[in-house]
Amino acid sequence: MTQNVEFVYDFCSPNAYLAHKVLPDLAARHAARIRYVPVLLSTVFKATNNQSPFQAFSENRKKSAYLTHDLHRFARRRGLIFHMSPYFPLNTKIAMRGAVAAMGKPWEGRYIDAVFDAIWVHGQKIDDLNVLTDIVQEHELPVRKIREAITGDLGKQTLKDQTKAAVRRGVFGVPSLFVGSEMFFGKNSLANVELELEALH
Repeated sequence: MTQNVEFVYDFCSPNAYLAHKVLPDLAARHAARIRYVPVLLSTVFKATNNQSPFQAFSENRKKSAYLTHDLHRFARRRGLIFHMSPYFPLNTKIAMRGAVAAMGKPWEGRYIDAVFDAIWVHGQKIDDLNVLTDIVQEHELPVRKIREAITGDLGKQTLKDQTKAAVRRGVFGVPSLFVGSEMFFGKNSLANVELELEALH
């Protein structure tokens, strides 16, 4: 039976970006399918009384420096391009509404790749609708559908509903991954995701 790996994400997370880059190869090794679940991390934090580790440890210089070092080390050892966004922390509300429009579409992966790369490779300001529109056009994605999701009530409500549903499942941050009912948190849990997939074969 083909297994599904649910990837709960928000573009604002550098850890979600790095996990996203590694996950396809991991899933392919186990013939698993990835289901992308966009959520709004700021709402998750409010609902779970949580906050970004960079915010939580903002006054601890050594811890903050280690968190940044860990991101770059993870990327370097896997041959990934990664730069901290000059706009971090980011407002990804409109980009995440676009991700809702992309769910299940043939171009979903291209949209996710385009936005993640715009932030964490090219340092673009994706809370600007004009910038996001340019990115969508550059990657030959359906501009009208994505803009409708960004500005329309359905896209807003769907994102809210998905975020609430994720919190009910136990999500307190991103990236969170599910294999069946088993939840794994953070990019450093990917090894355990792989062990879970192996155990289900």
